[in-house]
Formats: sequence, C-alpha cells, structure tokens
Amino acid sequence: MKILVVDDDKTTRKMISLILKSKGYEVVTAENGLEALQKLGLEKINLILTDMNMPYMDGIELTKQVKANPDFSYIPVVMITTEADEDEKKRAFEAGVDDYLVKPTNAEQITESMKKIVKKIFSK
Repeated sequence: MKILVVDDDKTTRKMISLILKSKGYEVVTAENGLEALQKLGLEKINLILTDMNMPYMDGIELTKQVKANPDFSYIPVVMITTEADEDEKKRAFEAGVDDYLVKPTNAEQITESMKKIVKKIFSK
C-alpha cells in the first residue's frame, strides 16, 4: 500500500512517514495540496493523509479536487490537523474526508484510522 503524506511541516511529514514505514507501508510526501495533486498524477496512491492548513492549496481544497476527479475519487483521505473545532471538522467531512484526526497524533491513532478506512472500503 502506498500512502501520500501531505503537510507543510517537514518534521510532521518525517514523523508520520517513519510511523508508516515502520508498519511496512510505502510513503510518498508532498509539502502542500498542489504538490500532492502533481504526485497523484505520477504515482499509484492508495491513501492520502493530509494536513488542513497549508500554503498554496490547503487540505480542504485538496480533498475537494481529489474527490471531484474520477481518476482519484476512490482514494480515501484522512485529515490530520491541529483544528479541533467542530465546524472545521464538519467542513472537512463535507469536502469528502474519510476520517479526521487532531494533532498531536500517534502511531496507534494513525493505524486505527487506516484500519477503519480499509474495513469501510471492503464492506462496500
């Protein structure tokens, strides 16, 4: 499984990448939504983990564009953000995210979110 990690913070990208790699996943990274869309065109991605607040294109707009594109709309998107506000969470789900985690996150939370999404996909 190949996962795209999108976050403008280098330390966060590295931490999440290390967690995922330790679980045996392939990881591709991007610094913002625009770069993520470019990578989607080049790589076969199975899951996107994205921050909400980023320059150039935020996670909400990235999610909207992914879900609106028939080539990528099947890819689950998990928002990992510092935004704990319920209105922001609602906005993310309206954009099409499959799960929403509030930073700081740990390996167990990320893994559980991924298991939940995989279960949801295969129960369809």
